[in-house]
This record gives sequence, structure tokens and C-alpha cells, in this order.
Amino acid sequence: MSRIRNASRGESLTSPTSPEEPWPVRTVSRKIADWINRLGTIWVEGQITQISARPRAATAFLTLRDPSADVSLTLTCSSNLLREMDPPLTDGSRVVVHGKPSFYVGRGTLSLRVDEIRSVGIGELLARIERLRQLLKAEGLFDPARKRALPFLPNRIGLVTGRASAAEHDVLSNAQLRWPAVRFEVRNVAVQGSTAVPQILDALDELDRNPEVDVIVLARGGGSVEDLLAFSDETLCRAVSASGTPVVSAIGHEPDSPLLDHVADVRCSTPTGAGKRVVPDVAEETQRIHQFRDRARRALQGWVEHERRLLDSLRSRPALADPHGPLEHRAEQVGALRQRSQRAVLAELSAEQHRLATTRSRLTALGPAATLARGYAIVQRIGPHGSSVVRSVDEAAPGTRLRVRVTDGSVYAVVPHNQQDEESGGSQTAGESSAAP
Repeated sequence: MSRIRNASRGESLTSPTSPEEPWPVRTVSRKIADWINRLGTIWVEGQITQISARPRAATAFLTLRDPSADVSLTLTCSSNLLREMDPPLTDGSRVVVHGKPSFYVGRGTLSLRVDEIRSVGIGELLARIERLRQLLKAEGLFDPARKRALPFLPNRIGLVTGRASAAEHDVLSNAQLRWPAVRFEVRNVAVQGSTAVPQILDALDELDRNPEVDVIVLARGGGSVEDLLAFSDETLCRAVSASGTPVVSAIGHEPDSPLLDHVADVRCSTPTGAGKRVVPDVAEETQRIHQFRDRARRALQGWVEHERRLLDSLRSRPALADPHGPLEHRAEQVGALRQRSQRAVLAELSAEQHRLATTRSRLTALGPAATLARGYAIVQRIGPHGSSVVRSVDEAAPGTRLRVRVTDGSVYAVVPHNQQDEESGGSQTAGESSAAP
């Protein structure tokens, strides 16, 4: 309770608060006001959205809005300052104000007490757009290499445009004329003024997150530089560059060129051109299909005709015209060769038989049997170690047993001891004689 009493007397409180010892509202408001009063004067740029100035009131109230965000600030200034503006301020005017932030303790509101207001002219707006253009170009947002091709036939097209606008009608009607089955996801937003950029950003983000949307069209009719200023906003340009869905810019007419045209993946000079660009022409595609079908038919017929001629050519060849003829001819050749081989074998056998008979005759004539048949005999000495042919009389000592082979058998004899009797022509030997077969 002592801290609360001290606070009611305006003493500075630095101790922490707690549920048991909270600060009163007046203390909090005064502390906020003291902190804000230390900020000093500042220059602020924005867009006027609301002007409240009573005829005999000394103070006028205005609302200054950020063009790129849903943020606004209350301005207070003298009515004379507002009346002296040339040209007069209107809703949507871009201004730069100089003032000091102030916090009203009684109402708990924050405002900017303005002592100078400067209108942003066309020249200044164009200079700012040019500076932003150079900045975005240096960062590569205008690079053609990063631009994506549009799908041939999108499943669904997102359209961001003004409500019941001519741009909306042009895009929808031209796309449906070219492809009647086209489907759109339309988001109506403000296309100029202080709320344009935030609403366009929300619609762009919503359509980009929709998996059925394959392309997004930002469309607006023509207008002055101030009317098209929202489509040169830096935040919007960066959002379009970061979008995962291809974006088509169809802003104004051919001479109009906001920065969005350079950042978007495809730039169309008018909303009508965008309606024709995002979908193919069903008549042209049908005609192209017929042409492809005719080309395929002619190509197939040509191939079949070529193969038919090839088959006819193959069929006319002798091997296919008379398939049995070559086989029969080969059979005759095989038969002739077989006969020739038989004759050659028989001739060779006959010659060999003749040579064999000749050799046999020669062998017979030269053999020992023929010699024996002519009256000759072979005398062999019989000993304990076998027999051997007697080639000399010296080999036949008296008493030697002999075997005499003649043509029809063998005769055994013994050499007599008195060889003179044998040599004198005696017919009997000293031992037995016998014939052996």
C-alpha cells in the first residue's frame, strides 16, 4: 500500500510488481508516456487512408498506413497545416510526415504529432521505383534463367484481381472461350490503395499453398502510376519470386510496366492476353490432334505398304517360290555323290584285292612250301637245346639225329658213323627212319 501511495504522488517506481503489489493503471500509462516522449522527432512515410478534420476544430486526425503491411498509425496535426496542403490530401495519398510520437495518458492511445507533411510526387515515386528496380535486378530476381515455364494445361488456375472488375471478366471469358473446361480459383482483393498489397500477399500465399493450383494470374486494368504502385512494391515482388507456383503478371496495358512484370515468370501485356496465355485453344489442339492422327495414319500405311512389297519380293524369289525344288536338286546331288563314292570304294577294294592276290602269289612262289613241293627238303639237327638248320656237312657229325622236312611231312634220321657207306650210295641209314606228318 505504501508503494501505491508513492505512485499516486508521482514517485518513480523501480521495484518489480507482483499479484500482491501491482501497479495502478495511471502509473503504467505515465511510464509508457515518459518512455515514448524520449524518442524525439522522426520522419515517417506511408499512405493516407482516413482524414478527419472538422470545420472549426483546431486539430485534425489522420490515419497513416504502411502500403506493404496491415499496420497503421494515428496522426494529429493542426487543421491549418492540413488546409495549406497543395494539392489537398486525399485518401490514398503517399506522404512523408515529420512529427513526434506521443502517448495520451487519459485515453491510453499512441499517435504521432505532426508538424510537417510532404506529398510524394510522381517524380519521387518513379525515382524510388527505379532504385528498387536496380536493386532487384542486381539480386537476380529479373534473371530469365530462374523463370519457370507454364504448364500446358493447368488443373486449376488461381486468379487474383479486383472484385467484378473488367480484368477479371477478360481473363475468365477469354480462357473459357479457348478451353471451356478450365477451372479457376478466384480471389478478389483491393488492387490499389493502402490495403492492396496486404490483401494480394494473403491471396498469393493461399493459392500458392493449394496443391490443385498450377498457375497464378495477377490481373488488373490500366491506371496511373499511383494506381499501379502496389504492383511495384518490394514485398510483393519478393513474394512472387519466392512462390513455388508459376506466376503470370497481367497488370495494366502495354505501356504499363510495374516491377511485378519483371519478377513474374510470364508477363502478359493485358488481362486479355493472360486469359489466352494460360490455357491452349481447344480448336487449335483438336486440329493439331487430327493432323497428328493423319500423319500417323499415312506413316503406318506407308510402312505397311513397304513391308508388303518386301514380302512380295521375298515370295518371288526361287527359294520361296518353289521351296521343294532346291531340296530335290540337293537330293539328286546327294544321290549322285553317294553313287560316286560307292564306285570309288568298290574300285579301291577291287584294286587292293588284286594287289593282295598278287602279293599272295609272290609269297607262295617264294615261300618254303613251294620249294619243298619242287622236291627240296630242309634238314634240321635235333639237339638237347632245340633244333637248327643244317647248312654244312660239317655240322652233321656221325651219330647226329636229323629231321628232314619234305612237302608232306618230316623224316627222322641219324648220321651213320661210317659216312663213306652213305656217300657210296647205300640206301639204309644207321638208325630208324620214320615219316611224320
